[in-house]
Amino acid sequence: MGILDNTVALVTGGGRGIGKAIVVALAEAGSKVAFTYKSSAAPAEELVKDLAVRGLVARAYQADAVSTTNAAEVVNAVVKEFGHLDILVNNAGITKDGLLMRMSEDDWNAVLDNNLNSVFNYTKAACRTMMSQRSGKIINITSIVGITGNAGQANYAASKAGIIGFTKSIAKELGSRNIAVNAVAPGYVETDMTDKLSDDQKKALADFIPLKRTAQAHEIASVVKFLASQDANYITGQVICVDGGMTM
Repeated sequence: MGILDNTVALVTGGGRGIGKAIVVALAEAGSKVAFTYKSSAAPAEELVKDLAVRGLVARAYQADAVSTTNAAEVVNAVVKEFGHLDILVNNAGITKDGLLMRMSEDDWNAVLDNNLNSVFNYTKAACRTMMSQRSGKIINITSIVGITGNAGQANYAASKAGIIGFTKSIAKELGSRNIAVNAVAPGYVETDMTDKLSDDQKKALADFIPLKRTAQAHEIASVVKFLASQDANYITGQVICVDGGMTM
């Protein structure tokens, strides 16, 4: 028996990286998992097949997180196929880093649209179903940069700080309907980008972290899985930092 048996989850940006790890963790815990991807169809379909071989249920939906219409269509399709929606993980996001003086308006808007507006789009689309069920878990993936700020990431930090404010506000709005809304703030996570760093660069990065290492994607996914479970029923409006102690 899994801790998420008989639940249905939707993960945005679930085709790679942290999102993929979340999809796998929720599916392994017993949830039927739908996830969105923007353009890379092959990896998304491969993930669905890999999980199916293990007897786990996943569905991939191509969608643009910026589109309010796409968000409503995806949520409606998930509810139509599975009958309900219990867990929403807002994970989709991008970066377009640069110093403010050189940052274009397009780069500012693209990051806010993909990272923050997408959370609005999917939460609004999903909350009607959850309200009628009088139950649900919404987990938003923010970042420690939304708490600490970071030079060269004004757009990214603003979007992630916005997610924190949104999380706390919606937790207050939906609490009376038995819907918990929380955020997870990862620190530095091992990705394809960090794999390209030299050993010296990796060591310098680790030196900033009290635990002296970066996170694995599955360590972020484990916290999401906990927040999605019944064990976290009395937790709402919180930001859980999974950062090796960086924001202490």
